[in-house]
Amino acid sequence: MKIPALLISALLVFILFSQSAEFDLLIANGHIVDGTGNPWFAGDIAIKNGKIVEIGNIAANRAAKIIDAKGLIVAPGFIDVHTHIEGNIKELPTADNFLRMGVTTAVTGNCGGSELPLGAWFSELEKTGVSINVSSLAGHNNIRRTAMSGDFDRAPTPEELQKMRDLMEQAMNDGAVGLSTGLIYIPGTYAKTDEIVEIAKIAGRRGGVYASHMRNEGINVDKSIKETLSIGEQANCPVEISHFKVASRKRWGDSALTTKMIVDARARGQQVTVDQYLYTASSTNLGTQFPSWVFDGGKTKFEERINDPQIRAKIKSEMIADKLKGGYTDFSNAYVASHKANPKFNGKNIPEITQMVRGKSDVEEQAEQIIAMQLAGGAAMIYHTMSNEDVARIFQQPFTMVASDSGIHSLDGDSVPHPRGFGNNVRALGLFVREKNLVSLEEAIRKMTSLPAQTFKLWDRGILRPGMAADIVIFDEKTVGDRATFQQPKQFAAGIDYVLVNGQIVIEKDKHTSAKAGKILRSNRKNN
Repeated sequence: MKIPALLISALLVFILFSQSAEFDLLIANGHIVDGTGNPWFAGDIAIKNGKIVEIGNIAANRAAKIIDAKGLIVAPGFIDVHTHIEGNIKELPTADNFLRMGVTTAVTGNCGGSELPLGAWFSELEKTGVSINVSSLAGHNNIRRTAMSGDFDRAPTPEELQKMRDLMEQAMNDGAVGLSTGLIYIPGTYAKTDEIVEIAKIAGRRGGVYASHMRNEGINVDKSIKETLSIGEQANCPVEISHFKVASRKRWGDSALTTKMIVDARARGQQVTVDQYLYTASSTNLGTQFPSWVFDGGKTKFEERINDPQIRAKIKSEMIADKLKGGYTDFSNAYVASHKANPKFNGKNIPEITQMVRGKSDVEEQAEQIIAMQLAGGAAMIYHTMSNEDVARIFQQPFTMVASDSGIHSLDGDSVPHPRGFGNNVRALGLFVREKNLVSLEEAIRKMTSLPAQTFKLWDRGILRPGMAADIVIFDEKTVGDRATFQQPKQFAAGIDYVLVNGQIVIEKDKHTSAKAGKILRSNRKNN
């Protein structure tokens, strides 16, 4: 068979060009915001083997592929330091909702919940492949549950505490970036300060951080900050406070006090940072509406207590008193994101559901409805508890990072999750920068790139420099923004044109390329 001369010439040109190309990819003509907080500058970025190799005025013929970024912002890929992706990343490895808002690295294992052992889980993800970089904290709740036997509402024995230390040491050996606590969740809520200090010491000695969902983010938020700072001081460990907020109507405006507590701690020489999602509503489970003692001993004990009329009355009384203490007259600020037992509840608040099911909606009946829903398997919830003023003030602090507190979500199903999982990072760029002008574009990007990288010691990411990993987001600063709402949260962000993970294009013009370019970012630190 004779091959046409024209085809031979074309093949030769292709081969010669491919062999002669210095770079795999060139991002040309962009406005580069490098992640440091410096003003943008015009330039090109050359990428080879997953790394940035050159920045400047680069000839197009030196690259095998070109992205023309004229009129667009070129920034480091965003690092989300507070995620909960361990639950379903194996089922949803493309992590579309994160990548479509520019997130290229997710730090998971927050609020005291992580995979254990981490090493085995990391290896599984590497075998199956993921589209996003993954790093993880070690969760105190998992450590405590593994180390202790019997009831949790007690101090650990010396042997159990040593097992916790051993589990933390192993997690750090496996590549954990620190310890996380979730002190409103079972069994961590029963842990005393000294127990947490002992485990956090290992994270500190190994170069990790102590990240905490504090005991209280509402009426006693200042007391919780004091405890968190004290743990960091005693453990000689950097502190990272999760989803920093003021979640009590009676305390609205006190972000002036809570942010000053962080400023003062830093002035004393303590390394403290915080993360924040940019909404006035939080999201967690229905069980947080109950006093923590109700759940000690597990599901069986919970049901025994609920079925005892006197104890049931006590539980309801404490539930209602807690709402009143926070400045709420009922549970109308609590909306169902997902209730598997009855999906018709999704998107409705507790009074609406109570009226629908019980024909009346006074606060006593609302408490009864919450109990019935918990007995039916519980629910994922959204709680409207914060003020715009506090969210804005916290966002403007130089030590605040932008983080979603989200898991991976698909567009399927009838759940109504928090919109932060689809829009948090671009909300910073669209609403908080372009519309509200609370900080500069460069400062917002710093909060999502170099500050997270510095905090979690991801030293090859977060800044656009030669030698750094080519995690890059390219977007239009005039149109970037969130489409997700509380009513219709499953909507991808606007204005993100390209997302690169380790030099590979993963998002291109509103489409996921199916590339699984993510890496496991272990922190294998030796003892000091």
